[in-house]
Amino acid sequence: MNRRAMTIRNALCLAFALTLPACGSGSAPAEKPPLEGAAIGGPFTLTDKAGKTVRWSDFAGKYRIVYFGYTFCPDACPMDVSVLMRGFNAFAKDHPDLAARVQPIFITIDPARDTPARVGEFAAAFSPHLIGLTGTAEQVAAAAKAFAVYYAKGKESAGGYLMDHSRTAYLMDRDGKPLAILPTDKQDPQAIAAELAKWVR
Repeated sequence: MNRRAMTIRNALCLAFALTLPACGSGSAPAEKPPLEGAAIGGPFTLTDKAGKTVRWSDFAGKYRIVYFGYTFCPDACPMDVSVLMRGFNAFAKDHPDLAARVQPIFITIDPARDTPARVGEFAAAFSPHLIGLTGTAEQVAAAAKAFAVYYAKGKESAGGYLMDHSRTAYLMDRDGKPLAILPTDKQDPQAIAAELAKWVR
């Protein structure tokens, strides 16, 4: 092959190579949310720290972080909520505009003891952005069922009782549909922040 032919061939190869990223980036399928299509989430009616009625529909248009627990929990709930909100704060520091579109929500599964004032104090201890919600036993049961959350009251003892419950932090989209489970089990705020950055748009 002569020098002219090699030059033309090299130029064509370079031109073709330069077109590949543009073509590839447009055709690559976007990653789907892991909880897309799952039957998680739904309408609820609960009460906030001021005794005001709060409905699931009140958060329409916002991404939502939803965690079920109880304020008398000696270990798991405080650890989970702490890492969750530290992760949210890290996300907010890097993406303040996006974080403004996210509402973190704590819902008790122990309405017998968790009064509106108590869930309000619990939520405020972790972040001013976190909303604490309670309600009647029936209202809490309906909310937990909608989010596929398990809970059960433990045996009474001299020190009271514990609640057995699932430990899942859901990230919901602006339409209230599930996107992903936030990795509170890793106890790593940066893992939470990374997951939020992945799905919040």
